[in-house]
Amino acid sequence: MSIEATVAGYYAERAEEYERIYQKPERQADLRRLRNFVETAFTGADVFEVACGTGYWTEILARSAASVVAMDINEEVLAIARTKAVAPPKVEFRREDAYALPDMSRTFNAGFSGFWWSHIPRARIRRFLEGFHDLLLPGSKVVFIDNAYVEGNSTPISRSDEDGNTYQIRQLDDGSSHEVLKNFPTESELHASVDGLGTDVCVEFLPYYWVLTYVLRADATRRAGDHSAGYER
Repeated sequence: MSIEATVAGYYAERAEEYERIYQKPERQADLRRLRNFVETAFTGADVFEVACGTGYWTEILARSAASVVAMDINEEVLAIARTKAVAPPKVEFRREDAYALPDMSRTFNAGFSGFWWSHIPRARIRRFLEGFHDLLLPGSKVVFIDNAYVEGNSTPISRSDEDGNTYQIRQLDDGSSHEVLKNFPTESELHASVDGLGTDVCVEFLPYYWVLTYVLRADATRRAGDHSAGYER
C-alpha cells in the first residue's frame, strides 16, 4: 500500500476520534490564537480548502469567508463535516483527491489547509502545491497550519525513510496500530518549499504549531490571465 493510501485509510478509521486532538489542555492557548487567525484571515474571500477532515477549521473560516469549498478524500470524515453549523449555500463539501484536484468552473481568491502538509511525502510537496495553486487566482492568500514537534508531547518518531520522511506509530480506540507519515518541517524548509511560488512569505512557529502564509504569484497559477483576487490582504 502506498504512503498516501495508508494515511487516507488511517484517517478514515480515526474519523470519530479526530477532534479529540484539539482538547489537549496544554495546547489551548495556541489553538485560541489559531482559531482567531483563521476566522479573520479570510474575511470576504472565496476559499478552497484542501483536506478539510471533519470540518473543524471549515466551520471557523466560514464565519467570515464569502464562500468555502472544502474537500477531503474520505467520506467518513466528510459525513461529520456536513453536520457542522455552516450554511449550505455558503459552504460546499466535496470528496476529492488532494493530488488530483478537479478543474472547477468557479474561481477562488484564497486557499487554506490545516494539518495536511505534514502528511505529504517530501518529494511530492511541490507537485501538490502546483495542483493546488492552479485552482487559485493570482494574488490569492494561501495559509497552511500544522503541528510543530514537541519532545515529550508529540507522538515519538518511529523511523525515517530514505527520502527524509518521518513516521509515527498511532493507536486507535479499537486497539489497532497504524504507522502514519508525519513530517515536521523547519522554517527554512517551509520557505524553500514555496520559493518562487509566493510573495510576502511568512512562517511563524508557536509552541505547538506552525503557520505558513504567502500571496500567490501570478506566474505560479494557470489562472494568470484571470482578474486579480481583489480582496484586502
